[in-house]
Amino acid sequence: MPNPQDSTSYSLVCTILPTFNERDNIKPLIERLLASVPSPYLVLVIDDNSPDGTWEVVERLASSYADFPNQKGVALVRRINEKGLTSAIREGIYQAIHTYKADIVTWMDCDLSMPPEDVFKLVQAIIEQGADVAVGSRWVSGGTDIAHGLMARILSWIINNFAILLLGDKAHDYTSGFIAARAEVLESIPLRGDYGEYCIDFLCQAGRRGYRLIEVPYVCVPRTSGDSKTGINLWDYLSKGRKYVATIVRLWRNKKN
Repeated sequence: MPNPQDSTSYSLVCTILPTFNERDNIKPLIERLLASVPSPYLVLVIDDNSPDGTWEVVERLASSYADFPNQKGVALVRRINEKGLTSAIREGIYQAIHTYKADIVTWMDCDLSMPPEDVFKLVQAIIEQGADVAVGSRWVSGGTDIAHGLMARILSWIINNFAILLLGDKAHDYTSGFIAARAEVLESIPLRGDYGEYCIDFLCQAGRRGYRLIEVPYVCVPRTSGDSKTGINLWDYLSKGRKYVATIVRLWRNKKN
């Protein structure tokens, strides 16, 4: 990885952070992320009007990075009348590409379960290895999930292997949510879905359209603070899992037709 202090020139990268009630995590996440990447770099927070004031923390932090676009920057979009993970990432992609002219866009969870120091490994897979899409993967050699309990890991394993069986093995972590992609890929494949099923849809479509996918292993670690958005009990996991399975079956049927 390049030294963050180097003046190495490369296309602007923007990392999207979709947030809802992540006040205690957002500042260390942004600081660790920006400390591990070279300039120029933008962190774009899409906050769904968090009651805990996450957006206020981001506003204050943004003033510390006033040198953007020449160096590193932090920007905020506070959404008042719209909510949801997929729509937040979609909004971030639009702003990153059309407002800030980013050539590479990444996104990740904001609970520190995805190490921010690993984001630039995804970017490197695009810049140095020619990937169109880089996927942070728990289910390839070198990756693992120590964040979730046995039930959640088993359900994730089942869903991902079901996806591989029906959709192919260009990806092994179809539910990753830890992604970097070239702007032109994101322009051609709009994100669809309500929650994590968007990732299954996006990776499947990218593979079918001939884009090059590279998986980068990472270790998913427990969230630092706050409540999980993934699920708090078996019913939550099964409810989201039904949407994942339905998405996989829909994509499989579309391929057959």
